[in-house]
Amino acid sequence: MSDYISLHPEVVEALSRRRPVVALESTVISHGLPFPENLDVVRRMMSAAREGGAIPAVIAVLDGRIRIGVDGDDLEKLASLGPQVMKVSRRDLAVAMASGGDGATTVSATMIGAALAGIAVFATGGVGGVHRGAEASFDVSADLEELARTRVAVVCAGAKAFLDIPKTLEYLETRGVPVIGFRTNQWPGFYCRETGLSVPHRCDDPMQIAQVMRWH
Repeated sequence: MSDYISLHPEVVEALSRRRPVVALESTVISHGLPFPENLDVVRRMMSAAREGGAIPAVIAVLDGRIRIGVDGDDLEKLASLGPQVMKVSRRDLAVAMASGGDGATTVSATMIGAALAGIAVFATGGVGGVHRGAEASFDVSADLEELARTRVAVVCAGAKAFLDIPKTLEYLETRGVPVIGFRTNQWPGFYCRETGLSVPHRCDDPMQIAQVMRWH
């Protein structure tokens, strides 16, 4: 994989020692928030991972290579360029790499990078989902397909609140994706704890969730 993927030395060491590594997406940096708030938020995300005992690995495409573990000047570059950086989903990965360009990875592309690197857990804010009116537009996020096909567990605050949440839950069921509420029976609404919708399963013990991940 050395032709198209680069792992940060800290990530390599952690994986070799079987220490926990948490993947983080990069679209929240370039497309989610304005500069310099975006840089502050991603640094806080990385600090939160470290405080929890894990090594953070921000994933992005830089100079045509999938980078697993972005920090320092590269992180500032993504933050300062903002929307000028390509937004990279699964469909865009090959284009971004072949052009030798830079790209900020969405949930789906971040999951691909994490899986290639052997990282099992990815933390983000809200995933994509089924859009309102999807029965006519067929607008369904690639994130949902990736959740069904890629061996990476995504820790999130539900789907983005403007989406059709009941249809998103139905789609996840159809695609066989386990949806687990950690110490909650409620599906969260991105920036709020409750939506009035129940999750199909609840786990209060992280070890139980780890077991579910392994068996799934």
